[in-house]
Amino acid sequence: MSQPANLAPIPLVDLQTQSRALKEEVLRRMGDVMDGARYILGQEVQEFEELFAAYCGTDHCIGMANGTEAIHMALRALDIGPGDEVITAGNSFAATAFAIAHAGANAVFVDIDPADFNIDVSQIENAITDKTKAIIPVHLFGQPARMREILAIARRHGLRVIEDAAQAHGAELEGQRCGSFGDIGCFSFYPGKNLGAFGDGGATVTNDPKLAEKLRLLRNYGQRVKNRHDLLAFNSRLDTIQACVLLAKMKHIENWTEQRRTVAQWYREDLADTNVLLPQEHDDVRHVYHLFVIRTPHREPLMAALAEKGIAAGIHYPNPLCTAQPFEDSPTIPMGLPVCKLAADEIVSLPMYPEMTRDQVSRVADAVAAFVTQPKECASELV
Repeated sequence: MSQPANLAPIPLVDLQTQSRALKEEVLRRMGDVMDGARYILGQEVQEFEELFAAYCGTDHCIGMANGTEAIHMALRALDIGPGDEVITAGNSFAATAFAIAHAGANAVFVDIDPADFNIDVSQIENAITDKTKAIIPVHLFGQPARMREILAIARRHGLRVIEDAAQAHGAELEGQRCGSFGDIGCFSFYPGKNLGAFGDGGATVTNDPKLAEKLRLLRNYGQRVKNRHDLLAFNSRLDTIQACVLLAKMKHIENWTEQRRTVAQWYREDLADTNVLLPQEHDDVRHVYHLFVIRTPHREPLMAALAEKGIAAGIHYPNPLCTAQPFEDSPTIPMGLPVCKLAADEIVSLPMYPEMTRDQVSRVADAVAAFVTQPKECASELV
């Protein structure tokens, strides 16, 4: 693809700039780990867990190998397994459904609210059967799901709630942090996340001390002490080296979050007069903009036009989970997930990272606006 010679490409995510700024501190922390040879569950893991629990407003944090395992371990800790059903949104990354399957349970996919891309709470009770044991709302793209309503449904039906907060570090609903509403909150520290490691990493958070203890056992072969195995468990520990990275980044997470919110506001200002559908932010939430996702029924030509100008774009996610081969026979509420399918055909993720400049946002917005100058069918009219 061609691009103006005097303009640098704009990536979808820029990990290099952030990593360079933290390089010296991260290397110093890693050097301390190497000097002490404390590679597995070293003191840095506990230090990070305490810091992240406080950040989320919970009593406990248990570091995990990755976000998928965080959800998997949460299900295991709640004794959810074969024959059980777990309700979740139909438009998440596959990890959510894979974790349910790895626990031996069956995923039931519910359609989404077109306003915020999160699970449609009005459809959840239609998905509940006598086999339902839990609900996993996904705080997609950084916007909290409607947790008050979800918790009320769960209480009425005696269900557990596990939050998939992999894209919602620091997101808030009515001033309360995501991850702290349900029985267990689950996070990913994949490098591209709002709080990302230099490899895989994840965590669970909870206010229940018994669940916290079980999660610690589940991640480490069921061991309270070495070579004593109190339950059948797994190897799903957060690496000490990754904890070093996360500790260095925790100092900046709030600043980065506000910068993301500023970038989102710049996009809103610059795209206000176009006919693309912009992401909504509810009045009672703090959206942390892991992604900035617009909608247009003309996605492919728009993405091609952006690429011609050196601007990367993405699709999160191109297919509802019920179309993935392992889940083709999973129940969908309503049948076929019509809103999920329509959104999957129209969503476009624009570049979003805290280091974006005002000029970069203007370049992206100008390129979008140039493409949509001709009157086109507006995505908001389709749902």
